[in-house]
Parts: sequence; C-alpha cells; structure tokens
Amino acid sequence: MPNLPKSKLPLSELRVVEIGSGDTLGYCGKLFSDFGAEVIRVEPSGGDPMRQHAPLVDAGDGRRESGYFAWLNTNKQSVTADLDRADDVARVCALLAEADLLLDARPPAHIANSLLTHESLRRDQPGLAITAISWFGEHGLYSHYEATDSVCRSLSGSVKLVGPLEGPPVLPRDGQVAVMAGLTAFIPSLAGLFDRAAGARRFAVSAHEAMLHISEFDTGLALEVGFTRPRLAINRFGRGYPVGTFPTQDGWLGITVVTPAQWAAFCTIIGLPELETEPEFSDSLLRTTNSARLLGIFQPVLMQHSARHWFERGIELRLPLAVVPDMATLLQQPYYRERGAFAPVQIGSASFDAPVLPQYLTRSRPLPNGRAPFAGEHDDVALPARQRIATRAATPDDALPLKGLRIVDLTMGWAGPSATRQMGDLGAEIVKVESCQYPDWFRGTDPRGAYHPERTYEKIYWFQQMNRNKRGITLDLTNPRGMALLKRLLADADAVIDNYAADVLPRMGLSPEAMLQINPRLIVVTMPAFGMTGPWSGVRAYGSTLEQACGLPSVTGREGDAPTMLHAALGDPFGGVSAAAALLLGFMQQKNTGQGQHIDLSAVEALLPLVAPSVIEQSVTGKSGPRIGNRHPRFVPNGCFPCLGEDQWITIAVRSDAEWQALCEVIHRPDLATDAGLATAEGRRAEEDRIEVAVRHWTQTVRPDLAMVTLQAHGVPAGTARLPMDLAGDPHLLKVGHWQPVTSAFMGPHLLPSVAYREGDATLPYAITRLAPTLGQHNDEVLRELLGLDSAEIEELRAAEIIGNVAAKKKAKKAEGK
Repeated sequence: MPNLPKSKLPLSELRVVEIGSGDTLGYCGKLFSDFGAEVIRVEPSGGDPMRQHAPLVDAGDGRRESGYFAWLNTNKQSVTADLDRADDVARVCALLAEADLLLDARPPAHIANSLLTHESLRRDQPGLAITAISWFGEHGLYSHYEATDSVCRSLSGSVKLVGPLEGPPVLPRDGQVAVMAGLTAFIPSLAGLFDRAAGARRFAVSAHEAMLHISEFDTGLALEVGFTRPRLAINRFGRGYPVGTFPTQDGWLGITVVTPAQWAAFCTIIGLPELETEPEFSDSLLRTTNSARLLGIFQPVLMQHSARHWFERGIELRLPLAVVPDMATLLQQPYYRERGAFAPVQIGSASFDAPVLPQYLTRSRPLPNGRAPFAGEHDDVALPARQRIATRAATPDDALPLKGLRIVDLTMGWAGPSATRQMGDLGAEIVKVESCQYPDWFRGTDPRGAYHPERTYEKIYWFQQMNRNKRGITLDLTNPRGMALLKRLLADADAVIDNYAADVLPRMGLSPEAMLQINPRLIVVTMPAFGMTGPWSGVRAYGSTLEQACGLPSVTGREGDAPTMLHAALGDPFGGVSAAAALLLGFMQQKNTGQGQHIDLSAVEALLPLVAPSVIEQSVTGKSGPRIGNRHPRFVPNGCFPCLGEDQWITIAVRSDAEWQALCEVIHRPDLATDAGLATAEGRRAEEDRIEVAVRHWTQTVRPDLAMVTLQAHGVPAGTARLPMDLAGDPHLLKVGHWQPVTSAFMGPHLLPSVAYREGDATLPYAITRLAPTLGQHNDEVLRELLGLDSAEIEELRAAEIIGNVAAKKKAKKAEGK
C-alpha cells in the first residue's frame, strides 16, 4: 500500500512543541512528526549545538549540518527563541497555547529556575500535556547528575558484563539510549493524548530507568539464583555455546545455539552430526566449558563457505543464524530495501539514506524520512490557528489513559510480553492466552525435574517481571473449541499481538487477514524476526540474532576485535517498546477512522535506529569507522577506568574544556590542567594515551561510588559500572521507588521493576495492580465476563482439557525464538 499523505496519518491532528536538546528528545519528536503530527522545534538563536555533530553534510550556501541531527528532525519545523528573554518566552507561550503537547528536555533544575516553568504552564494552560525528559528524572539521588550515553548505560547495568575477562568493559557507541528513552517517553505521552479529552497529563521520564528495560532480565536472573553471570570474554555470554560472531570465508556469521534441537541442527549444518552425542558437548554447560576445543572443530568448517551460505542453510533448518553486516552491506541488502527500511533524508541541498521508523502500519505507514529544517527556518511562518481538545489537567483521581481498551496477548518470552506490559501499565485490559500444553516459554523450557511436581513454571522471576498488570487464561488452540473461543475474544477486542515465527499462526488459520475478517476494527500486531513477508520471513531468531543481523556488532568495540556484541538480548527490550509504540499508533488511527489494520513489525528493523549514526556516516562519507573502542569522537578523555577493589570500574566522560579542568583538580594533576597543549579536545586527543594513564592512576586508589560522587560534585559526568544484581540495591532507584516489593503464593516476597516515568507531581511510579497471572488463573472470570459462559460450560471445557491451570506433561518443548 502506498504511503498516505501526512494529513491522513495517525497523529495528523496533533501539534507538538519541542524545547531543549539531545537525541532522546529528537527521536521522541521524530516518532510524532513522521506519523503526521505538526512538530515545532524551539532552538536557540544560533541553532541547536547538535547541528555541528559529525558527520556533517554540505547543505548548500556554505552550510554544514549534522546528518544525524537532520535524521532526528525530519518533517519538523524550527523556530528560534532565547528563553532567557521575557518577550521570546511570551512568544513561545503563545505557540504552546495552541499545542497539544510540550516535549521538554531541559534539565529539571533549569526548568524550575527558568522563565518558562512547568508550574506556570500548568497553571496558565491546564489543557497542555507536558512530557519532561531527563537523564535521571526529577527526584532521587542522581537527579542533578551530569551524564552521557555511556555514563547512563554504566549505571543501568548494561556495560559491566560486556568485554574481555580482564576488562575494561566495552562502552557502546552513542545513539542507543536515545532510541530506548525516546520510545519510553513517546509511549505515555501518546497514551495521554489518546485520552486527552479527559484531561492533559504531565509525565517525567527517566532515561536511566528506561535503560533498565535492557538489564532487567539479568537483574531477575541474579535475584533468582543469587549471583550475576560473569564477564567471560568478548562475545561469550548467555546460556549456551556456540553464541557470538564468527569469521567465515566471506563475512561474519552470528550464531545462537541454545536448545538441544538447535545443537543437533548446528551439527547437521556443519556436516558433523556425530558431534551431537559427544559426551563433552552433550549439553549447553558442557559446550561452554569445552568451548575452546569445540571452536577448534567447527571454525575451520565455517571458513569453507560464506556467511550468506550458512545463513541460508540456517533458514532451512530453523537455526538462529545471521549475517553480521558492516554498514555498507547493510545499506545494500535487498531485504531492507524491499521493505522500505531505508529512505532519503534531505536538509538544504544535501540528501543521504537513513533508517525509516520501524512501526510498519500497513494502512498508514510512517513518512519515509523526508526534509529537516534549518534553524529558524519557520520563524516568519504563521501557523494555522487551532484549538486543542483538552481543556483541563488530569488529576490523580482520573482513570489511567488506556482504560477501556482490550488487548488479546498471544505473545511469549520477553519482547511481546514487555510490549503488552507497557499497555497494561497505562490501564489497558490485557488478556494473556497460554495453553496448559504449551505455556509461555519464559516459564521454563525444560519440563524435566521439578517443573511439574514443584510447579516451577509459576516461580520464574523474569516471567513475573514481564507479565504484571495482566489477566491470564489457557486455551488449547489445537482443539477447534479452543480456537473458536479465541476467535470470540478477538471479535470484541481492540487489538491482538503475537511474536511467533511468521508461519505459525497462519498455519492455524489465524493470519492477520483472517483476524481482520473476524473483527475489521482490530489492530493486529505481528513481530517475527524479519517481518511477515519476503525470503527471510522464516528466520528463527533470539534477541542476540537480531543484534547480529542489524550490524551493531560491526561498529562496537575496538578495531581488530571480532564484531562485538553487547551481551544482552537487545532485540527483546527494543522490540518490546517498539511494538508498544506501534500499538498506540494503531489505536490512534483506529480512533480516527474506525478501522483496524495489520502492523507488520520486523524485530530486526526495530534495531536499525540503534545503528542510525553509523548508517548515516556510511551514506554521507562512504565509510564507517574505524572502531575506536571506549574512546569518543567528541569527548576527551572518555572511557571505563579501573577502581579500587576487584573488577570495579567507573565510566568518565569529559565533554568540555571546563570539565577537563575540573577532572584535573579531582585527580590532583595541576600539571595537566596548566598544559596548554591539553587545553582543547583536539590537543587532548593527541595525548589520549598519556591522559588515560593519569586518570587510571587516580581511579585505582578510589572506590567507584566515591569516585563518582567526587567527580559529579565537580560537574564531571561519571557513573559506576553496575552489575545487574547491584541495581536492586541502587540508592537512587530505591529512593524513586523503582523496585516495588510484592508477594505471591508461589514466589513469596520479591521485587518487581516499575515504569520509567512519573505522572503529575508524583515522586513514585504507578503501583502494580496485578501480579503476573498463574497458569489459567483467570479462566473462569474471563470466560464468564467476556464470553458469557456459564459454570457448566466452563467445567466441560476443563474436563476436555481445553482450559486448565496446571501444565500438561509432555516432551521437552523446543523453543524456536521469535
């Protein structure tokens, strides 16, 4: 279906104003503008400083503009204003008077002490929705801290486990926090606007808490077993082996082997089926223990063919493999081009390719990038007069914004359940459908041992994390009566979502088209690894497979190392928030038109925004790299440095010459402070080795938290590299109520994470209203309330084992990834 005009897109009735700077703000605003909203960016008179971030493009008439900044600001307008001047503030207030939403990325203390405070706006314009975006939120012990992407990631537990055994931990490239935090800000913002007739809402979003979406699985794992898995080596992580990136005759191959079936398929694919039953390789733990010998066996075989050859063989055997592309290869791959995953960005006379938003609404696709404005380009352009719908501010007594929506949740694992969790947190009714024969595989994949007698499938920490605020039922969908009941649920639902492989539900007669025939206003979200169409639609994948396929490892780490993975299943948390955003966009279009549609979310395309800076660099300059390890293209010094104690690290970033002077004071090196050759970033870059030695000499004498506090007191961005297990005792997270203590019959007392935002003046997050359902916990009430079944009918279903609340005994379930 061709792209709709902007006036017909889901958000075309909205006007949004952006104030502040940063790529999180830019990405959140792009989600609005590329789906049709009128977005006006307020910049300082000289333009946002990000306009000078590399790579720069020749925009004509001697203008040099940042390609990355342009991508973040497609389809927006730009006006300039000095918010320290009363007359300019009055002009911005007039602009806000006709806007639906203010996205404000100024630091919290700056907002509170400015001429344009949120307190005054809420008093004078109660119908204006506001979302404040900051590194650590408005409250808590870190709220005044300086940060960069690497500092934020370090404190969120997603750095310390990555890299070689001896360290240092690997710092990823910038731009990834923006995607996670931008989506996390977009979700409550759009939910509030969906219900804006009931009142305007204010949210305060913490990028730090948003990044906990990535580390929360490892936190749950650590809380369950009492320790955090170690940092073993580059690309050595997870529950199995082989996992990681491996060289082939031509290119790098991503491999993720977890289950016994996948191990058998891997042995078959490399022509060594006898390896499957070798005692030293018979399970994942033994393969990990004997990985050096195993690598010596299969690596020479991989070198006989190209990565593309092995990938295509993997599709045949349903084995999670991926070509790990560099940026040039990524831009040329036909799969992405055929799906429209890349499109031109224009600014002035410049044009280059960049990722398109991955929320692929088949009847209302996002704009394929487009034109970005120059600073102040619309200063003299009169906006059409309009009146917003909201006339009052929402209060704590109002219902949550998505109350009244019902979503049938057919997802399993991490990505899909985290998407519906986001909707449940905001008030939607989530009906999670499992079966006694095939429970959610996040309840456990090995039915041997204590699984049945101890019902360990009710005691898995990460299942509890992903499934709060839902009701759960069981239906045997292989039974016609079970399928008929599901179809009756779909007939009255607002949305349905699944994250099965692309062919699973269609084989059961539940293709997106079939579900839309049942209910034409249904929003149908699918999220297989490579979408529902094309030659790669049959690819099986885990979150690690998706990271490999999007090319991120090729731009991470040090030059000369293998393409470096980030030791987290990135495809799952990013896929989850991307699907949640897609659901909300679908609801907006459903509300506007009364029609449903299929949203064909490709889980790997949901990761392409993470490599946007590198894709843009490739498109603009014809190359990407070289990889610079933990160093930074603008901040000098920048790195993860050893501290006092065993495997203790702190991330430090110096963004300005003033911060350099402050760092020199902290590390007691006045000689470096007075060295004229080090006064600028360019000078320091030439002496980066010497500077890093000086920094290490100091950090090795100080505990990381004390180093962080001292540096932050001097205005230098710094953050302890936390383990995921550390997060449950992080003082800031405890202060802001991120961890909610709960108890349940099977789990007993335990901690659950919260949303990454606060509403209104609240210092604490929304309370969790429902714990994750036990298997079939809500069968009776859902079947009674929603389908009108009586007691006799329900008992008949239970006797026929179409419903139930105990997992059925069966052979070991073989997980197929997404």
